Amino acid sequence: MTTRSGSARYEGFGKDGKGHVSTQSGVLSDTPYAFNTRFGDEPGTNPEELIAAAHASCFTMALSFALARAGFSDGTIETSAKVTLDKDGDGFSITKSELDLKATIAGIDAEQFAAIAADAKANCPVSKVLNAEISLTHSLNS
Repeated sequence: MTTRSGSARYEGFGKDGKGHVSTQSGVLSDTPYAFNTRFGDEPGTNPEELIAAAHASCFTMALSFALARAGFSDGTIETSAKVTLDKDGDGFSITKSELDLKATIAGIDAEQFAAIAADAKANCPVSKVLNAEISLTHSLNS
């Protein structure tokens, strides 16, 4: 079993507050986040882009391992994710994560690729934790 951690600190409240987020690995270390990094263009991060990066990286790794199990060993896969935050009553909900996959894999046909990618989408751990619509579009260069 693997356990990873992250932490957040927020000073002040509401729109005037300023936060910092850190990860166990140190890749993020007191990285700023606040209302304007989430809903505006201020430099810093926000929970939705962190979830998008986590989903894209988790799915891509799951797909990589699935392709290896299927006997493929040569190619590249690149995934971007767009996470949607929608108004939900008095608050907000993450309602969608759109995965966009581009791949070049020697010797795979489009039908097999689509099936392996769909399985990776359904079974990567981040997909399993998200209670949102998850879509996948892909293009294959063979």
